Amino acid sequence: MPLLTLTSDIGHQDFLVGAVKGQLLQANAGFMMVDVTHNLSPFNYPQAAYVCRNAIKNFSPGTFHLVMVNLFDEKPEHMLLAEHNGHFIGCADNGLITMILEEVPQKVVALPLEKTQQKNTLYCTSVFAKAINAIGSGKKIEEVGDAAVSIQVKNPLKPLLGNNWIEGQIIFIDNFENVIVNITKEEFEEQRRGRSFKIVFKRDEVIDRISETYADVTEGEKLALFNSAGYLEIAINKGNAAGLLGLQGYSEKQLQNNRIFYQTVKVFFE
Repeated sequence: MPLLTLTSDIGHQDFLVGAVKGQLLQANAGFMMVDVTHNLSPFNYPQAAYVCRNAIKNFSPGTFHLVMVNLFDEKPEHMLLAEHNGHFIGCADNGLITMILEEVPQKVVALPLEKTQQKNTLYCTSVFAKAINAIGSGKKIEEVGDAAVSIQVKNPLKPLLGNNWIEGQIIFIDNFENVIVNITKEEFEEQRRGRSFKIVFKRDEVIDRISETYADVTEGEKLALFNSAGYLEIAINKGNAAGLLGLQGYSEKQLQNNRIFYQTVKVFFE
């Protein structure tokens, strides 16, 4: 029975999440489905990449991951199915796959969409389900689609580096309004080289140490730690860091409209 994760920007306001699951169960009543989230922000590729990347690595190889984000950025002629390190990832050909993996997938095929069919979410779901069933029955990925496809590539959002500093972007704000920055612990330590540091962000707020837990500081005090995914997080113990510190996340849509509302977080080493 294939294990299948679902991630989307659909939301829960209407019938569509349930309908997607219904389509999948019609194709294979044995599908075991796990919802990652359906509340991703529309058009926010860095956020989607962060969520998917860190969910996928916690599942066993052989899992299928449907990433239904910005499916119709352009009028699609196909969907993509990738195989990478034993995982199968289905998504639109919109560049998101290379942002999730931070590299080009080891194998990828195009799943063609019938020209006579209306290109909507439920039809795309049925195309993915057919391919998943075929692989589950023993077919190789090259047998279920066109391996000659040339995919769109988007580079993952990476921090900027200097000799004495590293500058990251806010890529996610969680349910507690903790602020996630695209600086990993490995990148931080590599750039730090054992030096002291100051984390500086909006309104010249400064943090000069890394905590292990939220309880390392008194209630209402700001802190920095590396979260369970290994990314730098700005938080307030029992408070809402994003709202109280006036921090907003990266949005590709804002950049396309020349409206830059997000803030960066800069770390100075000395």
